[in-house]
Order: sequence, then C-alpha cells, then structure tokens
Amino acid sequence: MTDRPSADRRLRVVFVDHVARLSGAELALLNILPSLAAEVDVQVVLGEDGPLVDRLRDSGIPTDVMPMASSLRDVRKEKTSPGDLDPRALVHLPRYVARLSRRLRALDADLVHTNSLKAALYGGAAARLVHIPAVWHLRDRIAPDYLPRSAVALVRSASRTLPTAVVANSRTTLDTLPRLDHSWVVYNAVAPDPAPSIPRSAPQVARESVVGLVGRLAPWKGQHVFLDAFAEAFRGTEVRGRIIGSAIFDENQYANALRRQVERLGISGQIEFRGFRAHIWTELAELDVLVHCSVIPEPFGQVVLEGMAAGVPVIASGAGGPAELITSGVDGILTAPGDVPELAATLRRLHDDAGLRAELAVAGQRRASEFTPERTAAKLISIYREIISAP
Repeated sequence: MTDRPSADRRLRVVFVDHVARLSGAELALLNILPSLAAEVDVQVVLGEDGPLVDRLRDSGIPTDVMPMASSLRDVRKEKTSPGDLDPRALVHLPRYVARLSRRLRALDADLVHTNSLKAALYGGAAARLVHIPAVWHLRDRIAPDYLPRSAVALVRSASRTLPTAVVANSRTTLDTLPRLDHSWVVYNAVAPDPAPSIPRSAPQVARESVVGLVGRLAPWKGQHVFLDAFAEAFRGTEVRGRIIGSAIFDENQYANALRRQVERLGISGQIEFRGFRAHIWTELAELDVLVHCSVIPEPFGQVVLEGMAAGVPVIASGAGGPAELITSGVDGILTAPGDVPELAATLRRLHDDAGLRAELAVAGQRRASEFTPERTAAKLISIYREIISAP
C-alpha cells in the first residue's frame, strides 16, 4: 500500500474507465465527480477519447486519455470464454496494465476507483502492481442471467484478490458477489434538470396522454413486454406510447423485431420510436407515466430514479434495484417482471386515476431527493478514509 497522504494535502483518487461514451456508468460518474472534487483531488483516466472527455473537462475534472487497443476495449461480455477471446486482446492486456500502473504511480494516487467491470479487472491489477488500494464500483450484477458463466466465474474470483474494497450500486448487485470484508452499497445519485418540474395530476389538455419507456433497445430491457401491455390496455384509444432509446452492440435485430411487433399488434398509429435522446429530462417532461419493465433484475435502474425526480409517476419491474428505490403504491408501482396482464392493468389504473398519478408523482420526487450527488460523494469519501486509515 502507498504511504498515507500527509496532513498538508488532500486525498488523491484516480478514477479509471475503459470508455468515454455517455452511457449509464459514465453518466453516473459524471454526476458525482464535481461534488467529490470539492473534498478530494480527483483525476480520471479513460481508455478512449469521446464525449465524456469534454463533459468532464468542462466540469473542471482533470482527465487523461490513455488509448486502449480496440481489440481489448471492445471485448463483449458474451466473448469472455477462453476460446472466444481475440488473441490480440490477450496480447494487449498485460502491456496496458503495465502502462496504467506507471501512470498511477506518476499521478501519486492514494487510491484507485474503477468505474466499469472491465476497468475493475485491468485497473485493479494495475493498482495491485504498485501497491495502491483499489475500490471497485460494481454496476453490474455478477449473475448468470446477466453475464456469461465464464465472466461470472472470473469476476467473482478476482473480487477476492484485486480490490481492496467493493462499492455496489444496490444491495441486489452486491449480493451477487461472494461475501467480502470491505463492501458497501452506495446508490447512484440523480442530478435533475435545473428547470423545475411540476408533478402532473392529469394529462395536459392540449395533448394526448403519453406513456413511455426509456432505455437501450435490448431484449432484457423488456420493450416487447411494454408493447404487449400497451396494446392490451390502450389499443384503439387516444393514448400514445413512446419508446425512447436506440440499439447498441448487436441489438438491431431486436429493434427491427419491435417494429414488426407494433404492426402485428395493430398499434402502429399509437407508438413512436424516438431513438436516442441526449437530453432525457426533456423527454421525461412530456410523459404522463414512465414504464420500466426489465425482464431480469436490474442492477440499479437509473431511469427509474430520473423519472421520479422529474415528477413522473413510475411503473417499474419489481426486482433488482428498482425494488430498492420504490415502495409500491407509495412513490411508484412495482409489477412482476414480464407479467403483461399485470402491467396492462396497472397502466389502465393509472390512466383512469388522476389522483393516484399526482400522489405517486409527489412522493416519487420526495424519494428521489434523497439521492443527491452531495450525499453520494460524502458516503464515498467516508469509505475512502476508512480504506486509507486501515492498518
């Protein structure tokens, strides 16, 4: 372990991530870094250039790009079996770990905080080489319904040796690792749009009622469940549905299947595919109900928290992170994952009950206000200090 920081300087924490894209883990990091930087010296090291770099630097966060070979950076979780890995990735890995370890030493890091699953592995190894304590920030469930069994075995094994401590984004996520001596649940923060949102008790008179789902188009996210439930609840009515998000990786086939499903269900005139939208708060402001319907437990469910913060009544799958965020019937409604009839009935119930929508919206905003960047940063800083002060 490195020497403890002297009393005349602040703790120095280096954050490591393999990508610079504006996806869930990276946006979660962006939310909290300014609050962390008020108390500790922070530095970010990314494995590629991209939009996150400018966003971080615009926020005053020192950011380095240490390019990683694409054959290593872009390894898919489905390709983690030894026979599936690109040999070039295996060649590049030890070289990159060595480079990163030298960079960590040059930055005089007191602690390394890895922000993605890939970064946990190579960043944890680099920190171990130069005897710097490492915190894994776990944002993925390490379970065979979410990751390939080979990846589950690898990460669970590595969790016993590489990190000094593990921070997970939910109890659901943490429970998928072996029991560790130093582990904490630290929920993601939400940073609402500065424009105030007002809970809606009824759809605006000037437009139709709109229910929507936000997230990347992927089978486990359950857009097909949403479409079946929407058709059962609202086919042939004035209600409109929106699917906000786009396909990434190799999921275009699923996106095309969703469009065929809309045609088959006879709701093509009611459903709009909005694609990727950079400003999620604008999209949320136009919804009367937000639906989350992942068919397997979600590690956290950032969009659920964002919907609550925006004053939108939320219906969410009652498993994983969303079930830790929502008290069903109080600040949102939970439904069984993949249960089309239950989701359809809940959609109709909220459509018909303006008072319930208003109650859920107000209570949801109150609940979301507990997840501020400042509170999350304070919890992380207390964890850092505990790690650094440990014998």
